[in-house]
Amino acid sequence: MMDTSLGLQFVGEILGTFILILFGGGVVAGVVLDKTKSNNAGWVVITIAWGLAVAMGAYVSGYLSLAHLNPALTLGLAFAGEFPWANVPAYMGGQFIGAFLGATIVWLHYYPHWKATKDQGAKLGVFATGPAIRHYTSNLFGETVGTFALVFGIMSIGANEISAGLNPLIVGSLIVVIGMALGGTTGYAINPARDLGPRIMHAILPISGKGSSDWAYSWVPVVGPILGATIAATAYNAIINHNVSVWLYVSVAVLIVFEFIAMSMDKKQA
Repeated sequence: MMDTSLGLQFVGEILGTFILILFGGGVVAGVVLDKTKSNNAGWVVITIAWGLAVAMGAYVSGYLSLAHLNPALTLGLAFAGEFPWANVPAYMGGQFIGAFLGATIVWLHYYPHWKATKDQGAKLGVFATGPAIRHYTSNLFGETVGTFALVFGIMSIGANEISAGLNPLIVGSLIVVIGMALGGTTGYAINPARDLGPRIMHAILPISGKGSSDWAYSWVPVVGPILGATIAATAYNAIINHNVSVWLYVSVAVLIVFEFIAMSMDKKQA
């Protein structure tokens, strides 16, 4: 654990997640909003910038906290016994506060471009993810798989001897490859604070010409990442450390239940 106080770790999670959303939401705004100089720069720009956003967020917070910047990672490590449950509320609270602040600054930074943009879906896309094809069963599976790759990757990176200071950049490259390889279906939230926090701000802020915040989909980028992270962290411990937790079986069972729920939702909208 960190040798800083829990209060400073809380501040670290706020600052790191703020930077994450400022740069991550900012690059999406630059690409999708009309009349920006980076309009239509494309998916490659978005995925690279999101990877760098995670790396910069980790550098900003890493000397204060463990730089989780992601409630799914925090919960997954807690379920795996790798992070104290007593610290979970402070970490998650900091992550959501940082996300609220980051989303608000992105809105202010691009202020005239909201009015210049008519596409309501593009405006929501700056704040929250959405599926390329709305199919809850595969959307939930995709978010679970993406977050599994993220958390299993982070734990594997941490097990290697790497020169001091390089870990955030390596994790950032992991975010890039997840986005390029798996992100095209759902927009790869892989982080409840990254999606739910800005989505709440989309609903609250007086964004010019905004539409729905798409609450019908909002559960997918929350449930999927939490289950993916928990399965990854407990599976890592089972495979690498030979420490099998009941939470591995519970999280897989819960995923199956949610997939059946998603299937019923897909049948209703068919």
